[in-house]
Order: sequence, then C-alpha cells, then structure tokens
Amino acid sequence: MNDLPPLPTTPPGRYRHYKGGEYEVLGAARHSGTLEPLVVYRPLYNDSGWWVRPHAMFFGSVEVDGAMQLRFTRVL
Repeated sequence: MNDLPPLPTTPPGRYRHYKGGEYEVLGAARHSGTLEPLVVYRPLYNDSGWWVRPHAMFFGSVEVDGAMQLRFTRVL
C-alpha cells in the first residue's frame, strides 16, 4: 500500500465543539474499507473512550442560528 495519498494535516491537541464540549485530537487514521481519512479523538469531559469522525466532517462547518461556524475549533 505504498501508493496511498498522505493523510490530511490533523494537528493534535485540544478542540472545542460548537456546542461547548472539549476534546483531545490524537491524530488521523484511515477507514480500513474506504480509506477515508478519519480524525481520532476523545472527549475530555468524560471517559467514554476514543472516537472517530470523518476528517471532512470534523474540520467542516455547521450552520448555527443562520451563521456558519466551524464544528470544532482548536483551543491554544
């Protein structure tokens, strides 16, 4: 599988969801069937384990009260 495209840039660290929860991004992975890039993350407000979400969705935008905003924002 040396012909795989590189995974998109996925800075690790703390992110805030537009609804307020904070999460730690651990990195990027590939879906084993589709090779779709995924973000591996975990919530910081409980111990529910690691989660994955499509990269495009994690770093995408959502409409809130008629305005577009990022779904997750990096917290520095």
